[in-house]
Amino acid sequence: MRIGYPCVNESLDCTSTSTFRLASYSDERVELAVANNLACLQRILVWNVSQHLLFFRIGSGIVPFGSHPVNTFPWQTRFAEEFRSVGDYIKANGMRVSFHPDQFVVLNSPDAGIVERSIQELVYQGSMLDLMGLDSTHKLQIHVGGLYGDRELAISRFIATYHTLPEAVRARLVIENDDRLFSLQDCLRVHSAVGISILFDNFHHECLNNGEPMSEALRMAAATWHPTRDGIMMMDYSSQAPGERRGKHTASLVEELFQGFLQELGDLDVDIMLEIKDKEASAGRACLMLRDLGRIVALTA
Repeated sequence: MRIGYPCVNESLDCTSTSTFRLASYSDERVELAVANNLACLQRILVWNVSQHLLFFRIGSGIVPFGSHPVNTFPWQTRFAEEFRSVGDYIKANGMRVSFHPDQFVVLNSPDAGIVERSIQELVYQGSMLDLMGLDSTHKLQIHVGGLYGDRELAISRFIATYHTLPEAVRARLVIENDDRLFSLQDCLRVHSAVGISILFDNFHHECLNNGEPMSEALRMAAATWHPTRDGIMMMDYSSQAPGERRGKHTASLVEELFQGFLQELGDLDVDIMLEIKDKEASAGRACLMLRDLGRIVALTA
């Protein structure tokens, strides 16, 4: 079991997603931004290993406008050595990484232009994992997409688009149950049709479900992951922010709730991404809780 957090490390003085305005585009700006972003990513990974946080979601903006037609800079060749070095570090330290493309990636949109741009974004983000030399257990995480007034048609469009994706994208793509539109059962229907794995979100399941107990839902999602092609299940964990709108993530880990969730988890082995606002701070606390329970290797001093 590994614990992680997404994209930003607030303990360090750098960002791995520095960018600039599209109107200011130049090859020189891209080169400088990618160099800085990869250097910061390496620092974040080293820091994470020192804290035994071995699961990390890399920010989508490593390469500014990475899937946009304006970007003609050959960043794949210019930074091939740096990407390979990052990947070597990830593998050497038993880490797992993922990407979570932004909400504009919608494979089931009725707009063909949106679908094409979504595919190009997935190709771009997957290519970074390929440049790192990482296998298909490192994933690209998306939602099923929009409802557009017709659930059956929306699911059918996702399935049809999925079949058109490059194999390199399909091998990495996973879908997440969401909190408003597509429940675990909807995701299981997509899985039955195309074999895609389901990245389970406990908080979304609390917000939108079909009556499945948490322990049962976890195991249903875990059964969609192939042990060698996909690795153990990745999942997102959070809880409700007190006094806020339904579905708003808590600012910090609520240890009592996390303890209760671990009881639902039982002996199931998963990698947990904490979608909690204070990021590495809560991830560190969760890691210590798991160490005390013997769920991860004891931390060194």
